[in-house]
Formats: sequence, C-alpha cells, structure tokens
Amino acid sequence: MRRSDRAISKEETMQLLNNCEYGVLSSVSESGEPYGVPLSYYLVDDAIYFHSALEGKKLDNFLSNSTVSFCVVGKTEILQSKFSTKYESVIVSGIIEEATEAEKQIGLEGLVKKYSPNFITEGLKYINKAKDETKVLKLTIKNMTGKARK
Repeated sequence: MRRSDRAISKEETMQLLNNCEYGVLSSVSESGEPYGVPLSYYLVDDAIYFHSALEGKKLDNFLSNSTVSFCVVGKTEILQSKFSTKYESVIVSGIIEEATEAEKQIGLEGLVKKYSPNFITEGLKYINKAKDETKVLKLTIKNMTGKARK
C-alpha cells in the first residue's frame, strides 16, 4: 500500500468487509482478458462466499486461473474544495474454488441471513428448492488491506 498513513486496522478492515453490501470480484481469462463483476457476498472467518449460476464467464476464468481480487467500497464523500474524496475500502486477494457441499450450505444460509434477515424461514425453503441450480464459490483470503481517508 503506497499510502500507509491511510491504512486501517485489521479489525476495522474486517468490520468494513463484513458490513458492505456488494463488491467487485475480478479475474483474468485464459487469454489474459480482465473481468470484474459486482456481486453480493457473505464473509465468514477467512473466506468469502458468492452464489453463481452453473456456467458463465467468471466460472470459466476461475478454471484457468483461480487467483482473484475482490474489492468493496464503504462510505464516500466528495471533498470538492480539496479535489479529493473521503472513502473507506478493502481489497482482498486469494484463491477461489467451488465450495464443498457443507460450505455451499454455509454460504447460502449466510447470504440469506445477510440480505434477508427478516425472512430466514422462507430463505431456507428457497435454498432447498434452488440449491441444485446454484453454484457457491469460496474465496480463501490470502491478503487483505483496508484503507480510508477520514
């Protein structure tokens, strides 16, 4: 990180990563083409879970290169007179793979708890109906940096 004076603690970084709603998952295709896709996610321990269709560009990319980057941006405020911005962000890098069956359940239930906390029972029923038509990906965090201008 170039601006180490803007680094935030690991605790703040994890809290920001846990509280953000969406992030951008970036990968590279076999031919070297970059690809970033906005996704909802669920953080547990040192892993981030994403749900996915059974096929698509991001899955193709992971098959040829499992190293990815994931970025979230929290609160921002434009500082017009300073030609700058207050911000908070986290960048994660690591290895992505298809979740095991047990991890798949953890990821899907976590997504329901995060995004639909008032509909847990309905969410669990939805998971049971849609589980076979859904892939869950697990990003194991290898490196993580949090940064903010407050």
